[in-house]
Amino acid sequence: MFSTLAFALDALAIAGQALVGHGLGGRDPARVRLVTRRLVLLGILGGVLLGVLTAAVNGVLGPVFSDSAAVRDALPLVLVLVAVGMPVAGYVFVLDGVLIGAGDARYLAIAGGVNLVVYLPLLWWAGGTLGGLWAAFALGYIGVRAVTLGLRAHRRGWIDQAMAR
Repeated sequence: MFSTLAFALDALAIAGQALVGHGLGGRDPARVRLVTRRLVLLGILGGVLLGVLTAAVNGVLGPVFSDSAAVRDALPLVLVLVAVGMPVAGYVFVLDGVLIGAGDARYLAIAGGVNLVVYLPLLWWAGGTLGGLWAAFALGYIGVRAVTLGLRAHRRGWIDQAMAR
């Protein structure tokens, strides 16, 4: 379910890669900032919409995924966590695409390491429960990615660096 929702939001990231690359290639930093702002807004709104839809159909999805009572019993909490995390995931996926389009691979690699360092203790804290693991991922890991990507994207330096390449 998460992957399906992620692919829907990732379409904005793919657009971000192309539009940011085009803006940078055209030496138009104002366009890059405008595209980034619009895509971030669309990513968050898309995440809200997908989160609301996921929460709305939560009660009927169990039989779609499994005949197992254990799976059906665990699914509602997991889908609520996925739904709550979708707006932040929309933000993260868009910024990923924007920064990839800017060729900011070095920053993305460093941020990925930071994200992992924060995420690993969250997995331990989750205690091995399905709900805990999804909370650590959907809220913790995606949340720390929002911070590391947001810090980069909301400063002008990445645009200047990309234009200097």
